[in-house]
Amino acid sequence: MTNKRWVLASRPVGPVSAANFRLEEAPLPRPADGEVLVRSLWLSLDPYMRGRISDTKSYAKGVEIGEVMVGQTVAEVLESRHPQLKVGDSVLTRLGWQLYGCTKEATRVDPARAPLSYYLGLVGMPGMTAYFGLKELGQPKPGDTVVVSAASGAVGSVVGQLAKIWGARAVGIAGGREKCAYVKEELGFDACIDYKAGDVREHLKAACPKGVDVYFDNVGGEILDTALARMNLFGRVVVCGTISDYDAIEPYRVRNWRAILVNRLRVQGMIVFDWKDRYGEALKALGGYFAEGRLKYRESIVQGLENAPRGLMDLLNGKNFGKQLVRL
Repeated sequence: MTNKRWVLASRPVGPVSAANFRLEEAPLPRPADGEVLVRSLWLSLDPYMRGRISDTKSYAKGVEIGEVMVGQTVAEVLESRHPQLKVGDSVLTRLGWQLYGCTKEATRVDPARAPLSYYLGLVGMPGMTAYFGLKELGQPKPGDTVVVSAASGAVGSVVGQLAKIWGARAVGIAGGREKCAYVKEELGFDACIDYKAGDVREHLKAACPKGVDVYFDNVGGEILDTALARMNLFGRVVVCGTISDYDAIEPYRVRNWRAILVNRLRVQGMIVFDWKDRYGEALKALGGYFAEGRLKYRESIVQGLENAPRGLMDLLNGKNFGKQLVRL
């Protein structure tokens, strides 16, 4: 048996391409004391990966040339020298884009509580990002209007549903009629704006006649600029992602900066690691809402490790519908 893995071959300049990655084979690793050997079942693909393969400063260490691509997986324990894990356990790891790996850092998950893939989405990092970003930074009150971009994606879809559960209005921004229909009809948002249809400013004004109290930003760029112009006094802007800028040679320059001053807005970046001591709280809440049927979720799945680069490129180009995953 051999291990297959994708490593970073070159740093992208502009859009990511398959040429930036190289598929390698390596001997199957063996666990040391305190480690487990696992076979990955599901690989999470997330927008943050674009930042990790660039050479710009970020909130976490980037991937070096020749290193295995970063990523979270759900895996099965094949061999254990770990005191608390046994063969057959399902675990979360950070072993990245590879079929097998050894690690001391594996967290057991329960397939009886949720499908295993959901631990990479709804009851995983994206769900917790939505939970803490909205609850702690957005702080919606009953009757507030919450707007979220990338509303059909892994984080945005949960943000809008939590806003509704907590008594606020939820308005999404998504790309295409099909995604907007899903956001409104299946997820229960009050409105959804198709940015591909144009005139986002007027559509946002119509969907938010009383202005915007919370804007949860996943895309940056012109959408952020447009939302800033509709913010209410003392509104909150949660900066979670800037996906519209990830492939840009020159970053977008915000024009409505004055709105932050005039409306005394609070603008804060959101990194889920800041709440790592409270992950249990989020997982309990999200798991409870899911069990009650109050949270719905959708996944985009590509098959096989060999298709991981294509899956990432689809995600960065907005072709995914929900959480992007690779079934290994």
